[in-house]
Order: sequence, then C-alpha cells, then structure tokens
Amino acid sequence: MKNDGKIFQLTRGIYETDKNVQGYCLAGAIFGPSYLSFDYALSSYGLIPEAVYAYTSATFSKKKAKEYDNLFGHFTYRDVPSDVYPFGIVIKEENGYVYQIATPEKALCDKLYTMPPVTSQKDIEKMLFDDLRIDTAEFSKLIVDDIMQIGDKYHCNNLKYLMKYLRRN
Repeated sequence: MKNDGKIFQLTRGIYETDKNVQGYCLAGAIFGPSYLSFDYALSSYGLIPEAVYAYTSATFSKKKAKEYDNLFGHFTYRDVPSDVYPFGIVIKEENGYVYQIATPEKALCDKLYTMPPVTSQKDIEKMLFDDLRIDTAEFSKLIVDDIMQIGDKYHCNNLKYLMKYLRRN
C-alpha cells in the first residue's frame, strides 16, 4: 500500500491515508504524549513575526530531543518539566483530526524554559522583545495569572524573571 501511494509513513509503524492532512494535525501521533508549543505555537498566535516551518512540540520524561521528517513536514520534540506538562493545553479539532496545542502563555513559558538563562529583569525584557521579537500588542493580551500559576513549576531563571517583570509592569 505504501508503494502504491495509498498510505504515507509518518514514522516506523505509523501511517496516514490522506496526503493532504496538515502536519500540525499529525504531530501528536508521531511522538507522544506531546502538544504543539515553542516556536510553532508562538508563530501561530502571532506572538513572533517569523514564519515557522517545523512543527515544534513539547513532551516530558523522554530525556532527549527527537526529530522526524516525512511527507507532512519536519517535526521536533523536546522535554518540558513533567510538573508543568498538563497545564495550558488546548484540544482542537479540524476535519476529523484532533490535536493539542499550548495556550499562548504556556508556549511562551515553554520557549523561555529552553533558552539560555538570564540574570535580571532587564535581560528577560531584552530576550522577549529583541531576541524573540515578541509582538508587544500580542504580549499585552497574555493572561498574566496563567503564567504566574505555572511559572514556578519550571524551576528556571527565565521564568522567575519573567514573573518579576510581569509583576512590575
């Protein structure tokens, strides 16, 4: 069936029958449990200006990053702390496919968790608006309470300074 073009391989042992499915609908089936986050989610919510061509997803307790390439795109997976994994995930449905994506707040927290540590509120502001080029209008729409509820669970300086920055502003 694969040679006849009736099924399309996602990864070993996992196939799709519709070659026109969007990759984000398949990201959770390739490697999981996982949800779309990081750059992909930030871009889809308009928080960063860059177009993102990889489907970036968060996992937990996998111990190493994974990457997959197939007909549907490039898929990357990396861990977040298991304590924060279940928070801030939205389940969406499209054309009969169900997928999970981080809320804008969770996607930002996940992204900051993966970046080099900062040492001040000034550094986190630079990271947000100069390095990541976060859109200030979209940033102002974030639900601060959601970030405050999960920020400490990451146990990293970037989230600690983000929470201080948000309290101050």
